[in-house]
Amino acid sequence: MTQPASYGRQLLGRVLAGTPADEKPLTHVTELPARESRYDRWPEWAHPAVVEGLRENGIPMPWTHQARAATHAAHGRHVVVATGTASGKSLAYQLPVLTTLAEDPQATALYLAPTKALGADQIRAAVALCDAAEELADVYPNAFDGDTPNEVRQWVRANSRWVFTNPDMLHVGMLRSHQRWAHFFRRLRYVVIDECHSYRGVFGSNVALVLRRLRRIARRYAADPVFVLASATTSDPGAAASRLIGAPCEEVVDDGSPHGPRTVALWEPPLLADVTGENGAPVRRAAGSESARIMADLVVEGARTLTFVRSRRGAELTAMGAKRLLAEVDVDLADRVAAYRAGYLAEDRRDLEQSLADGTLLGAATTNALELGVDIAGLDAVVVAGFPGTVASFWQQAGRSGRRGQGSLVVLVARDDPLDTYLVHHPGALLDKPVEATVTDPSNPHVLGPQLLCAAMELPLSDAEVAEFGALDLLTDLSAQGLIRRRAHGWFVTAGSNPHASVDIRGGIGLQVAIVDAESGRLLGTVDGGRAPATTHPGAVYLHQGESFVVDTLDLDEGLALVHAETPEWTTSARETTDIAVTAVIDRRDHGPVTVALVEVEVTHQVVGYLRRLPSGEVLDAVELDMPEQTLPTRAVMYTATPELLESVGIPADRFPGALHAAEHAAIGLLPLVATCDRGDIGGVSTALHADTGLPTVFVYDGHPGGAGFADRGHAQLQPWLTATRDAIGACECVSGCPSCVQSPKCGNGNNPLDKDAAVLLLTAVLDALPR
Repeated sequence: MTQPASYGRQLLGRVLAGTPADEKPLTHVTELPARESRYDRWPEWAHPAVVEGLRENGIPMPWTHQARAATHAAHGRHVVVATGTASGKSLAYQLPVLTTLAEDPQATALYLAPTKALGADQIRAAVALCDAAEELADVYPNAFDGDTPNEVRQWVRANSRWVFTNPDMLHVGMLRSHQRWAHFFRRLRYVVIDECHSYRGVFGSNVALVLRRLRRIARRYAADPVFVLASATTSDPGAAASRLIGAPCEEVVDDGSPHGPRTVALWEPPLLADVTGENGAPVRRAAGSESARIMADLVVEGARTLTFVRSRRGAELTAMGAKRLLAEVDVDLADRVAAYRAGYLAEDRRDLEQSLADGTLLGAATTNALELGVDIAGLDAVVVAGFPGTVASFWQQAGRSGRRGQGSLVVLVARDDPLDTYLVHHPGALLDKPVEATVTDPSNPHVLGPQLLCAAMELPLSDAEVAEFGALDLLTDLSAQGLIRRRAHGWFVTAGSNPHASVDIRGGIGLQVAIVDAESGRLLGTVDGGRAPATTHPGAVYLHQGESFVVDTLDLDEGLALVHAETPEWTTSARETTDIAVTAVIDRRDHGPVTVALVEVEVTHQVVGYLRRLPSGEVLDAVELDMPEQTLPTRAVMYTATPELLESVGIPADRFPGALHAAEHAAIGLLPLVATCDRGDIGGVSTALHADTGLPTVFVYDGHPGGAGFADRGHAQLQPWLTATRDAIGACECVSGCPSCVQSPKCGNGNNPLDKDAAVLLLTAVLDALPR
């Protein structure tokens, strides 16, 4: 007897029925089976009042992973729970934290989240639990962040026993003035780190050092808190959490929560016949407009649908596109679609959330504002417009669907990008297992040096601590600069220093350029000086949390970029010249005609102009600029191939530059497959004859001073990385190269020369030379 199609399959059938007959966008579809609940008993150590409060909040029993992680923490072991969206990770820390706060009226706890929205939702949950138990009446869970008024901050510091903040405020507002928090740190029993997979790269490296400073301050007050970390499913979460906190960490990854069956479809928009991009390359239909059509088809079916896009403007445009299509079918349906994004007033967001939850609203286009920390369940479908950067984020977004048991649909719509192209043609890399690892490098001297100055200002550094960090040479250099001094009782910062103010833990290193709205005087954000010419040059379109601005002036000496609000029809990408010099070899391996190395390099950039592109990918024009040269000391992974090898596989000397250049571009696009980075975090250089190697050479380097760990990860995973790169180029249906395979939106040479076919031959030859 034939089984009826799942609900997700039915929805996919409706979407395919609305697709033009001559288009075949579906590249893969798979069915993920439902998972049944697995429960455990409430642990004997849990306080009865806390258990009763959780029961009253709709939790009759804990799932197995919740009970296991909570018990690790209650027994004094650092633990990370890495399970799927809506798997109740909060209970894993609520149970031990609230039990301790109920049993010890002096105990305190700290909660850290990467976003305010996530922290606000967790405060509401904690308040509800504390209100339900007399023993928790004096816990007063409260926020302490940049938006907290001064008088409220004083009250929180004096009264709250569970403080909710973020790493930025911990760095600049709590550790710097730890004496004022002495009573809190003295009784600190738990530190909760939510969504810890988001701490990666330079940001993650900074947060790792902030957490080491926190543990150091806690020891100063004779406290030794237990760390409880919550993470999306990711590769090797125990090792990543251990690197983050600087201490061994147990991991809990076996998910006991239920979910309904899911149909997952991978979707590649077609190439547009009448649009050409740079150098005449073909262009795909935009993921946003394709997703708008898919969402409209789903809403017609009555399916509650969430569409994730990359920016606020994209959310608005996708919602508008769906509404326009729906108005052609039923005017009333058009009113049941909206955009949801950060920047709306809190009450407007809550209204939208409620409307989604009760079915009044059938469709919403959103940024990742709904990826974290907002409890919206029971959605029928999720559309992801472009791979969100990590497998973890994809499953976070996909996990918003299908919690009512009847099944759901998830559609990933590929952007014009090498990584998206690879994933929709190699579904195993996305669907079979998490393939990336969270990358942090707390030993990066450009991160470690300023952080040690902060630590020394909080408490003088002992020689033992300096040895533990392996930082004697680094501190000696800082001493020579007059920033720190060695005294009989340790290392002290010099008078007048204010290192906390100069450290931007969200990624900037060194000189910070302030980005200011010239019309309102509002500070929008900062960018480090090394990246400013490429991202905030005059004429650049600058996006701030999805809002669009255009840069008027950039003054690197004053550290100031002035912008005005504008939403032009185009985007901009810098054109720059780049030279690279090897300054040290960290690891080198010779494999006959191929050499692979991890190296320290100096990269010299000069922005010489920028391109203006329409959303379709079509290039409007090129604008010349005259910007100063800049030098970036960083780390790179590189490989060389002999001319004889290239010629033997059919690449003549005149095609060397195009082959190397195309392979470099595609490798940059695919590095996020093995390291949690964005292609904007990395850069590359290729040359048919490099001065330091004397050979055809490809470099891929970290775009942060000192490196961020991404090149190291690429070096460690070179074979799977380059294999994926070759396969992505080969899978693309274009003839001679396009943005889906070898063209880069940030290429300084105007994507010329590029030789797609020769790049496949080059990468195959390199891979064949490497040991299996």
